[in-house]
Amino acid sequence: MKSKKPPHRPAPQPQEIELKLALPTTHPSGLAKLLARMPVLARRKAVQLHLHNIYFDTPDQRLHQQRIALRLRRKGSAAKPEWLQTLKMGGRSDSALSQRGEWEVSVPGAELSWRALDATPWQDLDADGALFDTLVPCLVTTFTRTVWEVRRRGGSVIEVALDIGQVTAGGKSTPICELELELLAGPPAALFEVAQQIARTLAVLPLNISKAERGYALLEDALDRPLRARPPCLRADMPVPVAAQQVLREMFSQFTSNLHTLRTSDDPEVVHQARVGWRRFHSAYQLFKPVLALDAVPDWQALKPLLALVGTLRDLDVARTDTLPPFADAYTAGDSAREERWQAMHLALTHAATRQRQQVRHALEVPAVGAALLAITQWLETLADLPETSEALKPELRHWARQRIARLHQKLKRALKNVDDPQSQHRARILSKRLRYGIEALQPLLPKRPARRWHAKAVALQTDMGTARDLLNAAALAAHPGKDAGLAEFLRGVAVGQQSRK
Repeated sequence: MKSKKPPHRPAPQPQEIELKLALPTTHPSGLAKLLARMPVLARRKAVQLHLHNIYFDTPDQRLHQQRIALRLRRKGSAAKPEWLQTLKMGGRSDSALSQRGEWEVSVPGAELSWRALDATPWQDLDADGALFDTLVPCLVTTFTRTVWEVRRRGGSVIEVALDIGQVTAGGKSTPICELELELLAGPPAALFEVAQQIARTLAVLPLNISKAERGYALLEDALDRPLRARPPCLRADMPVPVAAQQVLREMFSQFTSNLHTLRTSDDPEVVHQARVGWRRFHSAYQLFKPVLALDAVPDWQALKPLLALVGTLRDLDVARTDTLPPFADAYTAGDSAREERWQAMHLALTHAATRQRQQVRHALEVPAVGAALLAITQWLETLADLPETSEALKPELRHWARQRIARLHQKLKRALKNVDDPQSQHRARILSKRLRYGIEALQPLLPKRPARRWHAKAVALQTDMGTARDLLNAAALAAHPGKDAGLAEFLRGVAVGQQSRK
C-alpha cells in the first residue's frame, strides 16, 4: 500500500470553515424541495451528488484520539467513480462552527495513497510511514448531498449542502439528516447570516458532532449517551474574554448536544444533562457578566417555553424513578388496596412523562427555538473579541476568578442566615448552584483548599434543598386530579419531617 517515501515539503495550511445544523428527521425526503423554495436558495441551481466515504484509523483509534480524520470519498456512480483522499486535522467538538485544516487530493482508486499525504502535516506525525501501514477501514458514511452555492454582497460565498443518508460502523447504523454550510469566501459571519434565513422557516439545531464522530460513537455504543460536563482547561495567562468563551461554549455544547440526543432517546439522564447544561451556562453567564461588555447578548426568550417543558419532564422523571420508589414499602405497608393505588399512580406518572417528552420534541421542531440557539452559537464565537469593561481595567484572570468566587461564597453565607421563607430558600439554592458551577469551571485558577471546602458545601446544600424540593414536587404530582391524595399527604409529611431535622 505504501510506496517509496516522498520528499517532505512544507505543508500549506488550508482551512475548512463550516457550520453544521441538524434537521428534523420526520420527512427527510421533502427537505430538498422545502429548502429550494426558501428565498435564500430560490433561483439557485441545485447539484445532487451521491457520496460514499470510507474512514481509516488504527485498530486502537490513534487518529480519532488526536482529532485526525483520514478518508477516501467516492463521487459519482460505481461504474464511473471519482476518488478523493482527504486529511482533516484539528477542530473542536464544542461548537457547531468547525474550523480545521483540510487537505484533499484526487487518487487513482479505492486505496489510500501514501504519496497523497505529501505536503501535509501527516509527514510530521508519521515520517517513516509506520503509522500509515497500520491503517484499516473503521466506518462508512453514505449519503445523497444536494448543494446550492450562495453568493452574497461583499464577496462572500457559501456552499449549502443538505446531506441525507446513514453512518455505518461495527455492524450498526444511524441516519444522517443535516445541513453543512461551508465558507468558500468571506467572513464566518456570512455562514450565520445564511443559516438564520433558513432557520426562519425550518427547525434547526446546532450540531457539535461530525459524521465521523457519530461513527466512532456507534463503535463504542455511545451514540445516545448523555453528555456530561467537561470543564475546559484554563490558563492563568488567558484574557478574561477568551476564558469566558471557552467556559460558556463548553456549557452551551452540553445543552445543545443533549437536546439533539433527546430527539431520539428516552433516557431520563439525557433530560437531566440538558437541564444541567443550561443551568451551568446561565450561571457562568452571570459569573462573567460584570467583567465583559455583553451588550450584544442575543435574546433567548424563544427558549423559555422549551426550558419550561424540559423542567416539567425532569420533575416527572425524578418523581417516578428517584423520589417515589424508596417510599413504596413504607406507604403500601402490605396493604393490597394501597399497592394497587401505588401501581396506578406510577403508571399515570409514566404516561405523563411520555406525553411530556413528546411535547419537548415538538418544541424542538419550532423554528424560533433553533434560531435562538443559532444566535447564541454565533455570539459565543465572537465573545473572545468583545472588549472588557473599562471599570474592570482588564483584570488578570486568576485574580479575577478568585475575587468572583469569594464574593459568591459571601453572598451564599448571607443568604443562609435566613432561610425560613420559601423565597429565601430559593435564593440560597440558586446561589449554591452558582457557587458550585463557578468553582467547577474555574477550578484550575482557584486556591485548592478553600475551593474544595466551598464546593463541598455548595454541593451538600444543593443536594439537601433539591431533595426537599423533589419530595414536594412528587407530592404535588401525586395530588394531581385522578392521583392518590393520601400519597401526596404522606410525601408532604416526609418532606416536612426531613426539613425539621436539619
